[in-house]
Amino acid sequence: MAAQREWFEKDYYQVLGVPSTATDKEITRAYRKLAKQYHPDANPGSEDRFKEITAAYDVLGDADKRKEYDEVRRLGPMAGGFGRPGPGPGGGTFRVEDLGDLGDLFGGLFGGGRTRRRGQRGPQRGADVETELHLSFEDAVRGATASVNVPEDVRCHTCNGSGAAPGTSTRTCPRCSGKGTLDDNQGLFSLSTICPQCNGRGTVVDTPCPTCHGSGTERRTRTVKVRIPAGVEDGQRIRVKGRGAPGQGTAPAGDLYVVVRVGTHEKFGRRGRNLTLTVPVSYPDAALGTTVTVPTLDEPVTLRVPAGTQPGTHLRVKGRGVPAGSGKNGAKPGDLLVRIDVAVPKTLTDEQRHALEQLAAAFGTSAAEGAR
Repeated sequence: MAAQREWFEKDYYQVLGVPSTATDKEITRAYRKLAKQYHPDANPGSEDRFKEITAAYDVLGDADKRKEYDEVRRLGPMAGGFGRPGPGPGGGTFRVEDLGDLGDLFGGLFGGGRTRRRGQRGPQRGADVETELHLSFEDAVRGATASVNVPEDVRCHTCNGSGAAPGTSTRTCPRCSGKGTLDDNQGLFSLSTICPQCNGRGTVVDTPCPTCHGSGTERRTRTVKVRIPAGVEDGQRIRVKGRGAPGQGTAPAGDLYVVVRVGTHEKFGRRGRNLTLTVPVSYPDAALGTTVTVPTLDEPVTLRVPAGTQPGTHLRVKGRGVPAGSGKNGAKPGDLLVRIDVAVPKTLTDEQRHALEQLAAAFGTSAAEGAR
């Protein structure tokens, strides 16, 4: 894939707090630790930091991208200069095979005026694609297999990708002579720009195809099945390797990134791998202690409320939160955190009022007078 400008400006190793010699396991371990620490649910206001950590892991967590990133950082302008001792009039050689558009700009630097054009590079890896998937609260907690629709540009079925209307043909661009680029030799520098007449294709279309309007491609949608792991959180990105845009020739396809959007639940909330629930109890039950039946994602459970429980107290039901992850290193199941809310009745029967007045008198308060 073409290098991104951010690669020159961001030290992803520093973002994750690991050395450039870190192993894949060390990088993953560092990412998980930081993602847990700075996830917006656990640390409100840390959205930017969480995005930065995720962006760093998207590159360093992929072997191919990491290799490309390391090469770009080693050769790029932010990594200590352009040249190393070697042949050529400038005393150095700058390799630009993988620098995308920057390669067209600096391709001839210290190279005796020779330009490395796009046509001389090998087949390019397909672009990464991002889409969104909306999940229910239950599916996000339990995990699911879902289908996403991915729009993509494919070869036009009418003109077979030529861009010319049926019965007509393209012709060689007269401005660039079919090269797709215009060269401007300036001594040590040789700047190469995309030909504005053919937009880099090397050919021009006199009678555009009525389907693609001369572009040679048309928009279609394909369906991709994605396995969503149990416990996925809102905003989390799921990487599906090799399901992005197709590469050129024999080059591999890019990756598909699925951004998960999780719906809300009428009863449960969520705090990391723990589920949250509010249960109202009466004042006498909170004071004297009681047992209540609370719902879970499965069957209800009985919970003991100790005597003297204060409003806002959280009681924990072990293992009734987000289910355990699959695999050898799957996460442990979360818990259900039950918040006790002492319910105050808005209306009272005569019997209830009398009982409360007696209670207030027993406590030596003036509540009995205020209740009249």
